Amino acid sequence: MALRSARAGALVGLALVVTACTVGPNYKRPVIETPATYRGGNAAGTPDAQSLADQQWSAVFQDEALRQLIQRALTQGYDIRAAAARVLEAQAQLGVTRADQFPTASGQVTVAGQRGTPSGTASRTVAGTQLLGSSAWQLDFWGRYRRATEAARAELLASEWGRRAVMTTIVSEIAQGYFKLRMLDASLDLSKSTLDLRRESLQLTQVREQGGDTSLVDVRQAEQLVYEATGEIATLERQIEQQENFLSVLLGDNPGSIARGRELTDQPQPPEVPAGLPSALLERRPDVQEAEQQLVAANAEIGVARSAYFPSISLTGFAGVQSTALSSLFTGASGIWGGAASLVQPIFTAGRTKSQVAVAEARREQALLGYQQTVRQAFREVSDALVGYRKLREFHEQQQLLLTSAEDARRLADVRYRGGAASYLEVLDADTRRFNAQLGLADAQFQELSALVEIYRALGGGWGPPGQP
Repeated sequence: MALRSARAGALVGLALVVTACTVGPNYKRPVIETPATYRGGNAAGTPDAQSLADQQWSAVFQDEALRQLIQRALTQGYDIRAAAARVLEAQAQLGVTRADQFPTASGQVTVAGQRGTPSGTASRTVAGTQLLGSSAWQLDFWGRYRRATEAARAELLASEWGRRAVMTTIVSEIAQGYFKLRMLDASLDLSKSTLDLRRESLQLTQVREQGGDTSLVDVRQAEQLVYEATGEIATLERQIEQQENFLSVLLGDNPGSIARGRELTDQPQPPEVPAGLPSALLERRPDVQEAEQQLVAANAEIGVARSAYFPSISLTGFAGVQSTALSSLFTGASGIWGGAASLVQPIFTAGRTKSQVAVAEARREQALLGYQQTVRQAFREVSDALVGYRKLREFHEQQQLLLTSAEDARRLADVRYRGGAASYLEVLDADTRRFNAQLGLADAQFQELSALVEIYRALGGGWGPPGQP
C-alpha cells in the first residue's frame, strides 16, 4: 500500500512538473548594429573573406623559441591554471543548482532501548528498532529551479569563454614580451658596436691632441660619446634582465634567463593583414561571448526572482518498518508509512519580492549595457590595431631613411673634421644623431611587430577555432 501511494504521489508530481510554466523572460540576443567593414582595414574598403584570427598562433608566430614560450605559458602559467579552476568551480556550481530540480531521499535507522522497574514488579527492558526511508520534493511548478539552472549553465559558459580570453591574453603578452626582449637585445648589440667605434675615435682624438692637431676640448667631447654609450649599455642590460624576469613569471617559473630564437629583423610579418567580416567578431572574441553569457544568466535570474510571487508546492513521504527485536525486523515487524503535500503562498513580505525582482532587472540592464560596450570596444580595438599596423609600417620605412641619412651625415662630419673644416662638436652631434636613429629603428621594428600581435589579439585569435578548447 505504501509503495502504491508513493508511486501515485510521484506520478502526480511528474504531471504537475510537465504542465508547469516557467516565469520570467526568455533570452533573446540583443540586436547589434555591426559595421560593413573595419575602419583602418584594407585600402580597397571591402571586407576580407578570411581573418588572421582563423590561424593558430603557431602559424602566426614562426619563431620556434617563441612558440615554445607560448606553449609553456598555456600549460603551466598561473593565469591559465586559475582560469581552468574557475571553469571547474562553475561546473560544480551547475551540479549543485540543477540538483534542486529533483527529489531527495534519505534513510534512517533508529535503535532505542529503555530499562525500568515498575512498582511491585521485576526490572524489564523494552527495546525497539525502526528502519525508515523518506523523500521530499519541492515541485518546480513555476520554473524557479529551471531558471536557476539556466543561469548557472550560462555562468559555466561564461567561465569557459573567460578561460579562452585568458589564453588570448597570454599569447599576446608572451609574443609582445618576447619581441620587446629581442628589441632590447638588438639595441644592446648596437650600443656595443657604437662603443667600440667611439673608443677608436677617442684614441684617434687623443693622438691628434698629443700631436698638437686638435685641442683637449675635442678629447673631452670624444670621452662624452664613450661614456654615453657605456651608460646606455648598462641601462639596456638592466632592462633585459627585468624583461626576462617578466616573461619567466608569465611562464610560471622563477626569474631566470629566456631562450632566444630569430633576430628582430628576421621575424616574418605580412604586408597586409586580413581582418575578416566584422559580424564574425561577435562569435570569435571570447570576451564578447563571455559578456553575452553573463547577460543570459542575469536574464534567467529575473525568472528566479519572479517565482517568489507564486506558491511553493512540496511533496514529502516516508515508509519503513519497526520491531521490538532486531532479529525480527523483517519478519514480525509492522509497516509504517506517511505522506503529505503542502502549498505555501506568500501573503505579505513588505515589498521584499518586488525589490528582489527590481534588483534582478537592474542587474540584467547592467549586463546588457556591459555586453553592448564590450562589442563596441571590440570593434574599436580592431580598428585601432589595423590603422596602427599600417601607420607603423610607414613609420618604420621613414626610420630606415632617417638612419641612412644619419649614417651619411656622420661620415661627412668625420671627413670634414679630419680635413680641418669642422670642429669635433659637429662630429659629436652627427654621431649622437646616428646612434639615436639606430635605436629608433630597432624600436620601430618592435612597434610594428607589437601592432601585429595586437591585431591578432583584437580579432580574438590565440585560443583555436570555434568549438575547440
